[in-house]
Amino acid sequence: MLPWFQTDEILLRALREDVSYLDLSCESLFAPEHRSTAYLVAKGAGVFCGGEIFLRVFTLIDLGCTGRVLKQDGEAFAPGDRLAELEGATAALLQGERTALNLLQHLSGIASMTARVVRAVEGTNARVTDTRKTLPGLRALQKYAVRCGGGQNHRFNLSDGVMLKDNHIDAAGSIAAAAQMVRRKLGHMVKVEIETRSLEEVRQALAAGADVIMLDNMTPDEMRRAVQLVRQTPGGEKIPLEASGDITEQTARAVAETGVDILSLGALTHSAAAANISMRIG
Repeated sequence: MLPWFQTDEILLRALREDVSYLDLSCESLFAPEHRSTAYLVAKGAGVFCGGEIFLRVFTLIDLGCTGRVLKQDGEAFAPGDRLAELEGATAALLQGERTALNLLQHLSGIASMTARVVRAVEGTNARVTDTRKTLPGLRALQKYAVRCGGGQNHRFNLSDGVMLKDNHIDAAGSIAAAAQMVRRKLGHMVKVEIETRSLEEVRQALAAGADVIMLDNMTPDEMRRAVQLVRQTPGGEKIPLEASGDITEQTARAVAETGVDILSLGALTHSAAAANISMRIG
């Protein structure tokens, strides 16, 4: 679970967006002392993620709200499963419902999709990772959801390592020039990943001393030949190869079977469908 100092700012911003100063519905219906119970129920199958975040939304509205999660983050759920229970002021439960569900459904959707891709590549050498294609302000939560689904995290931000992508290389003039410039300034703890678009660029990345080589938007056959090229190069067996570029649940297996070490999917965070989960009063 992420620490609250990272998540509370996100939750408070989302709550302020939904309740600017007055909840007209609840103010008209319920006295402050009116209390209710509520529960979360799954309407589809998936992998749960964000249970404590869901509960935290309600305690930020009213410290008197209490609850418990019945599924832990990373656990599978089936239609009809109860996932969490709540008790508190009726107005607080209703005011927090949409914000809490939006986050829970989104995070559980990411975890569910990640788990499906991880299952798709079982038995291969490939690990599944995310990318930086996240929603602004939600990166910490989205990357946490990927881990709950059995995936791993790529860079969290631009400070985590050097990745020389096509635009860096084109602007610098060549792979060799870009690698030489960054190596002059980097500390000894920093790795350099180089994006390649062809077998010739893979050769250039090897010559430039890349720590990691990305195979971007290559066909499975091209990736298979790139893997063979790198593995046959002295020292190449130690260089991780990352496949990237429009990889989907349907194509992940074929990509993993080329022998690459890493599959990075932006779709995990930018295209995962929300999990089908509802909150019920009573």
